[in-house]
Amino acid sequence: QVQLVESGGGLVQAGGSLRLSCAASGLTFSMYTMAWFRQAPGKEREFVVAIRWNDDSTKYADSVKGRFTISRDNGKNTVYLQMNNLKSEDTAVYYCAADKFLNNNYERARVYNYWGQGTQVTVSS
Repeated sequence: QVQLVESGGGLVQAGGSLRLSCAASGLTFSMYTMAWFRQAPGKEREFVVAIRWNDDSTKYADSVKGRFTISRDNGKNTVYLQMNNLKSEDTAVYYCAADKFLNNNYERARVYNYWGQGTQVTVSS
């Protein structure tokens, strides 16, 4: 029933920008905390950022703070990830995740019940 579909990934030069989108369906979007995770080859899935369901409060990983911005549009059932000043270490598959009424443990991938298929982000130097 629930489906999350990411888009916007691609190849970008170091220092450039990308905007990822995650379109959700089959859920009451405003009731769900949304998050972005990423996974590089040979590494475990890593928390990037989350935005809370009730008050839009956010939590960012230190590695992206000041460069990435999460936002949501409840009318469009979509969450965005604006990525600026991209670095080679940002190269990864980026995944959208959702969990209903989540207000803690945002950094734990196992907490999220729903996941998108992922979109590849490659930063060249």
